[in-house]
Amino acid sequence: MIQMQMSLGEVLRLTLFGTSHGPRVGAFLEGVPAGIGVDYHNLENLMSERRPGGRYASKRREPDKVEFLSGIDNGITNGEKIEISIKNKDVRTKDYSFLPDHPRPGHQDMVMLKRTNGEADLRGGGMSSARLTAPIVAASAIITPLIEQLGININAHVCSIGSIDAKPLLECEPKWATDECKAIRCQDKTAALEMINVVDQHRRNLDSVGSKVELQISGMPLGIGEPWFDGLEPYLARAMMSIPAARGVEFGRGFSVVQMTGSDHNDSWGGDKNHPQLIGNKPDGALAGLSTGSDLYVKIAFKPPSSIAKEQMTLNVKTNQIEPLKVKGRHDPVLAPRAVAVVEAMAKLVICDLALRGEFFDR
Repeated sequence: MIQMQMSLGEVLRLTLFGTSHGPRVGAFLEGVPAGIGVDYHNLENLMSERRPGGRYASKRREPDKVEFLSGIDNGITNGEKIEISIKNKDVRTKDYSFLPDHPRPGHQDMVMLKRTNGEADLRGGGMSSARLTAPIVAASAIITPLIEQLGININAHVCSIGSIDAKPLLECEPKWATDECKAIRCQDKTAALEMINVVDQHRRNLDSVGSKVELQISGMPLGIGEPWFDGLEPYLARAMMSIPAARGVEFGRGFSVVQMTGSDHNDSWGGDKNHPQLIGNKPDGALAGLSTGSDLYVKIAFKPPSSIAKEQMTLNVKTNQIEPLKVKGRHDPVLAPRAVAVVEAMAKLVICDLALRGEFFDR
């Protein structure tokens, strides 16, 4: 098998392994300091938010039982490399009998087939599958105490599905106010009901719909980040764009800055020389790649899931003809509800790596 790079981070380094329909998925997490207690209750809560099988997710039912094969003794990190293992229990390989001959539109099948000279396991998305976000969420649970030690709070929800937009997180109630909010992972009660109707409509039409997640990071001390390529925004953007089906990331005021002037956009400093703080309406949470102490807002757009039951015309590489394809199996009609937990996990991993590099835990 051709080796491919699947790592993120420098001091805190996460490396993924496994495939959607293989025996297991997992990750190696390096750089975690010794002496951190694993909160198994929090781990289970985080895994349940990402887990398939919900009302608006794939009907694949995975228990997602997390095993730590190294790096943790009696629930405490020992400073060694942590191996995270999650077994695949509910695979239906027959649903992918059309592969590799009939690659799906909008999916990784064709490009991975060519990249690996036909060696890749394409079932369920193979190594590119969102199934591999499970160990990402598990890894974030391990380092959550480090994030809390810095006083940082990370909160995300579904802010858009199709044409339905939720209120900004600042104006929403704490999660999850209603059963509908919890099911669709949106903190706006009114928008949640409308989003559910949109998803149900597309599912009845054997189709899928695009969506967006809003992330709020609060309580960061000044200066987390590195100049240029590992700045807070570039690093977060890279991590968020690596989530399967992510198609865009915007920070703060986003693309609306195009229509603003410098005097409108600039945030003035207040406070004093020992405790400076930005003033104004939702000031930027990062400048020049470094955290400012203000809340950082990020939005991540996800394309409609590519695997749909509606008939599509696409190339069959065995016959060399464009032929109809109906994708069977259990697939998400929308991605943002399950992506909420992954977005929060990515933010934790990025910030923790940058904080370790900047020696914020030693201050």
